[in-house]
Amino acid sequence: MKISYGQIWKTFYPVLFSLLIEYVISLTDTAYLGRVGEIELGASALAGNYYQTIFMLACGFGMGVQILIGRRNGENRLQEIGPIFRQGIFFMIFLAAVLFIVSLYGAPPLLRKVIQADAVYNATNQYIRWRIYGFFFSFISVMFRSFFIGITQTRILTVNSIIQVFANAMLNYILIFGKAGFPPLGIAGAAIASSISELIAMLFFLIYTALKVDRVRYGLFLRGKINFGILRHILNISGWTMLQSFLSAGIWLSFFVIVERLGERPLAVTNMIRCTSSLLFIVVSGSALAVSSLTSNLIGAGLSRCLRSLVIRSILMTYAFLLPIVLVMTLFPTQILHVYTNNAELIAASVPSLMVMLSSYLILVPGFLLFYAVFGTGNTRLTLMLKLSSLLVSGCYLLCLFPLLRKEIAWYWTSEHIYALMLLSLSFLFLKYGRWQHKHI
Repeated sequence: MKISYGQIWKTFYPVLFSLLIEYVISLTDTAYLGRVGEIELGASALAGNYYQTIFMLACGFGMGVQILIGRRNGENRLQEIGPIFRQGIFFMIFLAAVLFIVSLYGAPPLLRKVIQADAVYNATNQYIRWRIYGFFFSFISVMFRSFFIGITQTRILTVNSIIQVFANAMLNYILIFGKAGFPPLGIAGAAIASSISELIAMLFFLIYTALKVDRVRYGLFLRGKINFGILRHILNISGWTMLQSFLSAGIWLSFFVIVERLGERPLAVTNMIRCTSSLLFIVVSGSALAVSSLTSNLIGAGLSRCLRSLVIRSILMTYAFLLPIVLVMTLFPTQILHVYTNNAELIAASVPSLMVMLSSYLILVPGFLLFYAVFGTGNTRLTLMLKLSSLLVSGCYLLCLFPLLRKEIAWYWTSEHIYALMLLSLSFLFLKYGRWQHKHI
């Protein structure tokens, strides 16, 4: 039995579109702040990576919840989905409150120690001060996304993302530059706009679920309280993915801190390449999330034999989306980078890094999709080991190259090839020889 392209497509394209819209939100922030100045552009990279590092804890928890919901959906144990979702919401509210307090009082002294330039520090701290309010809204939205992806009803993610991107773009324009009677807030305006747009997205999920989802069928929003037994079961799966996601984002934050010491130009270059890479990574991530959800559903339905077909077809479908984008970026690098800045020297300095980064996706596609197939089996402790092993090897490779970074930042991006190759090899070996077909979660 083979899983069809149509089955994959039904789950893949709404997730892809929703992630693409989120990228447009990040692109809007970067493009607006690139017009304000290089300091703001670099500071937004540092602050954005700090927020993303914290946010990835929520995403890691959400991915574990998604696996559990997907398995229960495949097993047709639908009434058990609601309690999992509800306990996830309770935990997310608690997590957001803790991280908000930690960031409010802990981020300024931490950033003061690692950021040398006063102007960059002040701008970064100003952004974070307003951005952390978004924890409460984005963390809850992560749970709704996990629910809809887990039950493979992903179309609503598209609508939600469209609403969020329009809200963010409008608020960015008004608050950054001071339009419609508001004072120009600069980088703080970008942070406020992002937080408000996340509030709007969360409210949309709440209203849609209350009006359109069969709450009785899935056991949603029934009376209940914190159930530590269910929560402990969720954390047995999600705890490893939270750590995995946090470490992955932390690597990026650490690199941006290192680059900041090289000067404002390398930091601005790295931010632009990172944002450009994010567009390609969205395609990979959308496909990977679909693969993990479908893998969990297949195992729950007793169709583990279909996994090979799922992975192969997902890889081909991802290449079909990705390669045309890579080709356009390769042929027109200056025009692509002009989206972020009008500075011709900054654009020219970024082109070599762009070329190296683009080539890494030839390996990253199969590597990431195989890794998320492993993730979908529920072996989250193993996926942490696979991720740590890949990061360790690529990190050692990067340390050997570090003396070259001062001369050419493009050398950094070759570490992505090593990381992707390790992830591909280790994931393939587990799926071929590991015992995952009958793992109960």
